[in-house]
Amino acid sequence: MATFDDFEQIDIRVGEITRAEEFPKARKPAYKLWVDFGEEIGVKQSSAQITDCYRLDELVGKQVLGVVNFPPMKVAGFSSEALVMGVYSEQGVVLIEPQQKVKKGDRLG
Repeated sequence: MATFDDFEQIDIRVGEITRAEEFPKARKPAYKLWVDFGEEIGVKQSSAQITDCYRLDELVGKQVLGVVNFPPMKVAGFSSEALVMGVYSEQGVVLIEPQQKVKKGDRLG
């Protein structure tokens, strides 16, 4: 079982998607995302398998939750620096978003 101390070590922040591109080199269908997590953290790249539920043209400007303190991971030559969070559903991965617009970099607490 994970402890509350384990959970507190994960830094989950609100970011805004500023750029989204196709990612044809990925093994599983994915997009390349650039997410602005605010002044303290800045923009981080992420590979996201969200192609079943989202079109590229609807992603820019969307606020999402992401883990910002995992080590970068190489995905088909692309450095994925943040884990954008989503729910695995029957229709595909659905992004987790704040219900209201909040400040970039706000922390899940």
